[in-house]
Amino acid sequence: QVQMVESGGGLVQAGGSLRLSCTASGLSSDDYDDYAMIWFRQAPGKEREGVSCISWRGDTTYYTNAVKGRFTISRDNAKTTLYLQMNSLKPEDTATYYCAADFDAGYPQLQRCDPTDFSSYRGRGTQVTVSS
Repeated sequence: QVQMVESGGGLVQAGGSLRLSCTASGLSSDDYDDYAMIWFRQAPGKEREGVSCISWRGDTTYYTNAVKGRFTISRDNAKTTLYLQMNSLKPEDTATYYCAADFDAGYPQLQRCDPTDFSSYRGRGTQVTVSS
């Protein structure tokens, strides 16, 4: 059974940094690199928002405008782990952050970076709270 577990969330002051991780268990590294990945977030009372997407090999990435220049997505296929480095955090970044994978997502889905396109596997989320 495949599980994806996020970690690294917490409480941080505005301007601070956090590094989120999402580790997939039940997938070999050979299988893991068949999946495109997304980080998305949801704040209370708001819709889900795609934050960043990354291709199977990690050579193509996309970011929502709100995080460009502050967040960096990466993956280590050998470790079946996805990362999100978040710098210069703002109170509006406060949300629960989720990772998800999709076997069928192509470059149009990567560019759109919409959580509805990533449905093969999904984690339960990690809370990020940024205080002002």
